[in-house]
Amino acid sequence: MTTRNIRALMIQGCTSDAGKTTLVAALCRILARRGVRVAPFKPQNMALNSAVTTDGGEIGRAQALQALAAGVPPRIDFNPVLLKPTTDRRAQVIIHGHAIDTLDARDYHAYKPVAMAAVMESWRRLIAEFDCVLVEGAGSPAEINLRDRDIANMGFAEAADIPVILVADIDKGGVFAHLVGTLELLSACEQARIKGFVINRFRGDIGLLQPGLDWLEARTGKPVLGVVPYLHGLMLDAEDAIATTVADKPDAALKVVAIAYPRCSNHNDLDPLRLHPQVNFRWVGAGEVLPACDLVVLPGSKSVQADLGWLREQGFDITLKRHLRYGGKLIGICGGFQMLGHLLHDPMGLEGVPASSTGLGLLDCETVLEAEKQLRTVAGTLMLPGAPPVEGYEIHMGITRGAALAQPSAQLDGRSDGVLSADNAIFATYCHGVFDHPAALTALLAWAGARELAAVDFRARREADLNRLANAVEAALGDRLATLV
Repeated sequence: MTTRNIRALMIQGCTSDAGKTTLVAALCRILARRGVRVAPFKPQNMALNSAVTTDGGEIGRAQALQALAAGVPPRIDFNPVLLKPTTDRRAQVIIHGHAIDTLDARDYHAYKPVAMAAVMESWRRLIAEFDCVLVEGAGSPAEINLRDRDIANMGFAEAADIPVILVADIDKGGVFAHLVGTLELLSACEQARIKGFVINRFRGDIGLLQPGLDWLEARTGKPVLGVVPYLHGLMLDAEDAIATTVADKPDAALKVVAIAYPRCSNHNDLDPLRLHPQVNFRWVGAGEVLPACDLVVLPGSKSVQADLGWLREQGFDITLKRHLRYGGKLIGICGGFQMLGHLLHDPMGLEGVPASSTGLGLLDCETVLEAEKQLRTVAGTLMLPGAPPVEGYEIHMGITRGAALAQPSAQLDGRSDGVLSADNAIFATYCHGVFDHPAALTALLAWAGARELAAVDFRARREADLNRLANAVEAALGDRLATLV
């Protein structure tokens, strides 16, 4: 693949989870390895997984991963518009890294011209600074009801005047219908912008696929630029969807369960637990029973009071208390931490209507939601044996106060964080990424009851998998990208 004169390229998908995020990450890594100064860009993202940037803002987690692949620090320009759903109809709108309002779908549609101005402002800064900008679309460009004022797919591609690759996931089935149907639903000028197709997650004998590829090229007049194989066991940060697959680990030393409430956020915090070869990890959700386990994790939440109400409806409040009575351990992260106190107050209606609600009452503290969101990267030590180092970030609107905080769970940048309960059964923290550092992961699993654990470095695994992904994409696409610009 030549890199000469490459300025910009957009990856759009026939569906959500078609492979847009991973293809952009792979191309970022390929170009970075070749000495190209490359940046990722997603005009508009809708996700509850987010990351803190070096310039003090918030972007989608996927763009932070792509920045890592490109070898550049994450910054707000990589994802100028981020939507974080609070209900099925409303979302917090984050522009250039900072929340500006919570809008319903109709109000956001009216706001889109303002959002587009922010998108183009970031775009101009990036193309002036970098040799190449790789753009990720959102969902599908063929969603007819979203075409008006589109800023996420073809609306942006037309405004920026850049070529587009269309990617489809063959593992879902119907890959030729996805590609042909998507192309047919685009306007003539948008069809001309599509420079080729990439088929993702292929398993089996490529020779058996070739007649279909030949037909697709003849039918559309567009080349198939490559077929990327299904990469088993790839461990990269998810943009939004929770990975519910349960791996069989016969040598597991610990059983860990996390509760997947409807507005669960930053669930990638728990990826190191899923990865660990000695941890049997699973999510439980609606209609399920909390199984016997050593450790339960309450992850972050974008709508803490609503998710707490859901947790009670499912009966998890009762089973959590039973879990603790029988000697189990409990970790609450961010919103999960807030649920553990006596009360949650939202006097300004930041997550819905102004209200207060009763927490689980497991820690002597209460939380008040305040307008200014706390956004910062953090580093320090856990208040566990050996004072293991920890690194992560904070994203929360709640301020927690109470007697329980006199016994913190961590010291972060010279200040106390969270709670370690007096009976040593509950560990609560505002630190996202608390499991990422190998020493912190080992210490927390030992606190939960596991001994003689293998050291697992999730960040090293992520780096290795980025290279594995880049190698596979480079082999699949070869020099064909040279025809795009």
